[in-house]
Amino acid sequence: MGGSFSVSNLGMFPVDHFSAILNPPQGAIMAVGRGTSRVHVNDDGTLGDEAVASVTVSADARVCDEADVARFLEAFREEIEADEWSV
Repeated sequence: MGGSFSVSNLGMFPVDHFSAILNPPQGAIMAVGRGTSRVHVNDDGTLGDEAVASVTVSADARVCDEADVARFLEAFREEIEADEWSV
């Protein structure tokens, strides 16, 4: 049958990052690791914490190239970091 895009989420386990295996006829698969909190320096020099998670994409080069995946990941990051997602 036709290809698709899948998401593999191991965030509920103590897995920080991983690479998901692409099974035909999938075009791409996104691997999402567990979310964690890390300390960072705010613009005013104070310390704060931010939520981070590892996201990787494995793609079939016959379906899309690296530039397509990079654009997708940039758009995904922008959406996840948007203010309306803040808790």
